[in-house]
Amino acid sequence: MNSPIRFPHEEPPAEGEAIEIAEGVLWMRLPLPMKLDHVNVYALDDGDGWTVVDTGFNSKRGRGIWEKLMAGPLKGKPVKRVLVTHHHPDHVGMAGWIQAEHGAELWTTRTAWLFARMLTLDVQEQWPEETLAYYRAAGMDPAFYDKRRAERPFNFADVVAPMPLGFRRIKQDDILEIGGRRWVVHIGHGHAPEHATLWSLDDDLVLSGDQIIASISSNLGVYATEPEADPVGEWLESCERLSHLAEARHLVLPGHKLPFTGLPQRMRQLIDNHYGALERLQGFVSEPRTAAECFQPLFKRRIGDGEYGLALVEAVGHLNHLLKIGAVVRERRADGAWLWQAVP
Repeated sequence: MNSPIRFPHEEPPAEGEAIEIAEGVLWMRLPLPMKLDHVNVYALDDGDGWTVVDTGFNSKRGRGIWEKLMAGPLKGKPVKRVLVTHHHPDHVGMAGWIQAEHGAELWTTRTAWLFARMLTLDVQEQWPEETLAYYRAAGMDPAFYDKRRAERPFNFADVVAPMPLGFRRIKQDDILEIGGRRWVVHIGHGHAPEHATLWSLDDDLVLSGDQIIASISSNLGVYATEPEADPVGEWLESCERLSHLAEARHLVLPGHKLPFTGLPQRMRQLIDNHYGALERLQGFVSEPRTAAECFQPLFKRRIGDGEYGLALVEAVGHLNHLLKIGAVVRERRADGAWLWQAVP
């Protein structure tokens, strides 16, 4: 449990290049235009072709990097399968392009495919009233609210390629043969619904996507699509369950940051970090507060404009969990914002 977290590689692969992280397993990176400026992707050698795990945003630059990778580290062998760990655009963004242009088959969970397919088809030029009402209920800063409302909404299809109809479903306890290894699927929740992680039965590798990352905690956000959701509760359940699989020998290949060992210690950190945040938050709302007023006890640092949206939805996520366990109550303010207060 107390094995330290270590990073076998101190530097990531350069753009368009790969590091062989284990026999027949290549680690690569795609850029992202945000503070978290990269996503890790992996290629597993199936002999006559490759299985790619996650893909990056769909963009001209991203497609160019993939073509360079295919001609270089992937040695011109075809990509026959794309496995997507979860539906977020930095992971599924170019899956449809690889399917359409390279004839690959898509493997993912049913929920991930349904969300991705639905969201690529849901293009909006103006903010839906439900989303604006959600922001008001969260107590979004008025200046930030006005600025966001005046802009065109972000659309999933802006960075996700059209997805051809059809996929192969993976689910809990499936055993997949990929890259000369057998992998068992374990599903996590909280960061994304039905997020797939793959645990090798033949060596020490874990493909963890965003469910397990070494130096950051994945965003646990609530959105207008399901404003009463409890992603924090789902996350804690998933972490407790997956922690029973964790061994010090495991080499974790995450969706962001660096591959690492010391998985039992990291699972304990992920759990304790959120329990600590919940305790601080419950103390902070001894007086009525909006979600937007709760950043400091949750994150213990200043939140800038670039992080404001993610911080807001995560604050709602933690408050929803406290409400679910009966630790807080809430009441509507005249302007529509929820005021949250700890139960005495």
